[in-house]
Amino acid sequence: MAQVDIHRYGAEDVADVRAAVEVHNAAAAEDAPWSHRTLEDRFAAKLRLGWDGEPPTAYLLCADGLPVAVAELDLPQRDNTHLAWVSVAVRPDQRGRGYGSTLFDGMVEEARRAGRTSVGTEGWDCPRVLSFAARFGLEPRSRGLYRRQHVRQMDRARLGALYDKAAAVAPDYEVLRIPGRTPPELTAPVAGLAAAINDAPTDGLDVEDEVFSPERLGAYEDALLSRGDRLYRLLARHRASGALAGHTVVAVEGGRPGIAWQHDTAVARPHRGHRLGLLLKAGMLLWLAGAEPQVQTVDTHNAESNDHMAAVNEALGYRVMARAVELQGPLQVPAR
Repeated sequence: MAQVDIHRYGAEDVADVRAAVEVHNAAAAEDAPWSHRTLEDRFAAKLRLGWDGEPPTAYLLCADGLPVAVAELDLPQRDNTHLAWVSVAVRPDQRGRGYGSTLFDGMVEEARRAGRTSVGTEGWDCPRVLSFAARFGLEPRSRGLYRRQHVRQMDRARLGALYDKAAAVAPDYEVLRIPGRTPPELTAPVAGLAAAINDAPTDGLDVEDEVFSPERLGAYEDALLSRGDRLYRLLARHRASGALAGHTVVAVEGGRPGIAWQHDTAVARPHRGHRLGLLLKAGMLLWLAGAEPQVQTVDTHNAESNDHMAAVNEALGYRVMARAVELQGPLQVPAR
C-alpha cells in the first residue's frame, strides 16, 4: 500500500505549484481535451488572490512521493458563509485508488471545523462524477453549459447586423467602453450593477445572493490584473437618467493573448426587455475585433436553465463544448 502524504501549499511553494499544475493538466487532458491548459503563473496568482480577493486553501496529495491528486477548499467570507466549495483532481493513471475520496474527506472535515453547514462541488456531467459525489451525500442541483466562440470563424457582417438590430430596440441607451480598471467615479454604480447577476438561475442550489461593493470590485480587478489579464467592460447607460442598465466583462490573457474569457453579463431589472444583453455581448465581440484582433477564442459558462443568456449565446454563434454539473449536500456540524 502506498505511503500517502497530504500537505497544504501556497503560491510561494514553487515545486508544489508545478506539481499541482501537472495534475490539473493531466486530468483535463483526459476529461476535457478541448480546454486550455493551466499555466503555473496564473495558477499561483489564483492561490494569492482567488477570484476576487478570497483565495482558496490548496492541498497536494503524494503517494510514495509522487504527486497524484490536488484539492482546493473555498470558504466564502462576504456572503454564503454557510457554504464550503470543494474541488478535487486526480491524475487519470492514479484513479480508483481512493486518493480523491481521501482528499474530499479531508476538505469536508475542514469545512465542518469552520462551521459550514453545506458542501458543494462541480464536475463534468458524467456517471463518474455523479457516483463520486453521491458517496458524500451530494446531489445534482444545477447543470451548466460551457460554450466557446471561435472568433475567426465569426461572420462579422452578421455580428454587426445583430448589434444594429439590438441597438434599434434600445434607442434610450448608450454604450460605454471601459478598458482596464473601473474609474473611481463609476466603482459604486458598477458594483451595484454587478448585483443583477443574483437574478440568474441557481436552480436547486442552496445559495444566498452575493454581496457586491466597490471594495469587492477592486479586489476582483486586482486578481485579474495580477494574472496579467487585460480587462474590457462594456456598459449600457440610460440616456435620460444616467443610470447604469447593464454590463458585460471579458478578460484577455496577457501570456496567451489568443485566449479570452467571458465573465459577468447582467442587465438590471428595471431595464430588461430592450435586448441589452445581445447589444452588450455583440458589442463586446466587435470591440475585441478591433482592440485585440489576435483573440481566437472566448469561453463562457452559464446555467443550462438560463434560457435568455442561452438564446443570446446561440445567436452569437457560441458552440457548446461540454456540460457540467454542480452538486451539493448538507453538512452536519458537531455540537459544541
